[in-house]
Amino acid sequence: MFDPVPRPAAAAPEAFAVRLGRALLAPWSRFALLVVLLAAAGTSVLVLEPQRLIADGWPVRLNGATAVVVFAVAYGLCTAAFVPRPLLNLAAGALFGTQAGLAGAIAGTVIGAGIAFGLGRVLGQDALRPLLRGRVAHAVDGQLSRHGFRSILAARLFPGVPFWASNYCAAISRMGWFPFLLATGLGSIPNTAAYVVAGSRASTPTSPAFLVAMGFIALSGLAAAIVAWCKRHKLRGDSAAG
Repeated sequence: MFDPVPRPAAAAPEAFAVRLGRALLAPWSRFALLVVLLAAAGTSVLVLEPQRLIADGWPVRLNGATAVVVFAVAYGLCTAAFVPRPLLNLAAGALFGTQAGLAGAIAGTVIGAGIAFGLGRVLGQDALRPLLRGRVAHAVDGQLSRHGFRSILAARLFPGVPFWASNYCAAISRMGWFPFLLATGLGSIPNTAAYVVAGSRASTPTSPAFLVAMGFIALSGLAAAIVAWCKRHKLRGDSAAG
């Protein structure tokens, strides 16, 4: 039998496939995919308005624990697509009452945060970390990398930073999965509970529970503004010292 000579033409497609694979897995290619996914998610929210389906068109055949689980998953997907959490928390209270609504909303919050954190970590971290050269950006990265649990817990307790922004900032930092999700779950309870109670008592806006919940929401917003102002000056001081 004739032993064929190596065929460069046959190796060319393999080499092209290798180069294509490397290009697709490159940091900036993954980051571009993240941008496309987020743009598609934001566009779908504007066009389809899934929050209205959750609040107004919940399937009547779903009830009990199954309904809460489905709601939590839908909640998580909606938050990953930039649907404001207060609307979803109000819907949770209106649909399921205080206790079940709070459980579904907290579970959905953790699911949505996990989705955003995973996308940011896998698709964006390698591309964006080399760009953290600015003083404020470097200070934020250092704060989350060294004191991630405490920082995310404070961000959830005093919601001055948008939910999606804190998720992706944490993903780009060196913060671990477990501290991030635990801090998100624990820190989201008070503010989420206030919105869920307000949603469950929306039909009686003069009830003590509704008034207390709205008062807590207002006070937490004021506290968030104060904490953000203090944190801004601290970060500036740390970056200047560094």
